[in-house]
Amino acid sequence: MSAALEIVSAGLGVSVQDLGRPGHRSIGVPLSGALDPLLLAAANHLAGSPADAAGLEVLLAGPTLRAAGEPVCVALAGELAGRIVGAGGDVRMLAAWSAAVLQPGDSLQLGRPQGVGYVAVGGGLLTPPMLGSRATYARAGLGGVGGRALTAGDRLPCAPFTGSPQHALQAAPLQHPDGAIRVIPGPQMDHFTPAALASFYGEPWALTPARDRMGLRLAGPRLAHVPGGADIVSDGVTPGAIQVPADGQPIVLLADCQTVGGYPKIATVIRADLPRLAHLPPGAEIRFAAVDATQAAAARTAQARRFAAWCASVRPRGHAGDIPTETLLAANLAGAALRGDEEG
Repeated sequence: MSAALEIVSAGLGVSVQDLGRPGHRSIGVPLSGALDPLLLAAANHLAGSPADAAGLEVLLAGPTLRAAGEPVCVALAGELAGRIVGAGGDVRMLAAWSAAVLQPGDSLQLGRPQGVGYVAVGGGLLTPPMLGSRATYARAGLGGVGGRALTAGDRLPCAPFTGSPQHALQAAPLQHPDGAIRVIPGPQMDHFTPAALASFYGEPWALTPARDRMGLRLAGPRLAHVPGGADIVSDGVTPGAIQVPADGQPIVLLADCQTVGGYPKIATVIRADLPRLAHLPPGAEIRFAAVDATQAAAARTAQARRFAAWCASVRPRGHAGDIPTETLLAANLAGAALRGDEEG
């Protein structure tokens, strides 16, 4: 029997994601993929997988997974933690930013993430690729498991783990920088009044509960368009584009965004900063700062250097007492009622 992770309970906002399916926007297929590609790559590194391997993205509540067939290496990135319940009822914790091996019959019960979290497996999830990617795009039924939300009983094939059963790794959290969200102005900034442009960069914006993998809405001062400027002939949009419809409230497009749109775009979030938005809760306030393409490229280079330094910091983990206290305290396990003394 080949290795697999079985879905015991599906959680909420859980989907199979990789780094997306670029190159198909001309036929209306969005990029999709992880909302935070850097954290998915980090989880994959802990699991010993390529950065673009498919894993599970967890947005609202973690699933319960069970190893079947062969041992499976699992790794967590983001503020997402859980516990492993062995086939014999033994319980051990799996902290955020660490990896462990599940033996056949072992279950991994995950809590609620703070922001977005990722579960990687050694060798990646091996669900059928579509258009070169395993990323789930539910609106068109692409990728993942039949292009739909995961349900109990689903079986996710993966590569068996052939290393030491005691394999365990951990690392310090990989942090995104703080500060204003950096954007490149335009391409339709001429559709807004000078006062609107001043407000966009000068005022704080609150994240509203109206959000999904396609985009998120912001609340703040109304951004006025010039006469006739609220509509444009539909043109291309990408993740990070900030559209402003007639109501003057910005919409930031995310990984599952459409390929064209008819609202003017006041700016575009740079790639290095876009993942930060996936971790912020409703009500959080952000500010925007304008940069140019050279500065945006420098930010990507700095991000790559931070990731390389983080990869070099990964180390073996001994027993549960080696887990840093701050990591355990940061792990939100309440959503899965994890005490550690329940019956398996």
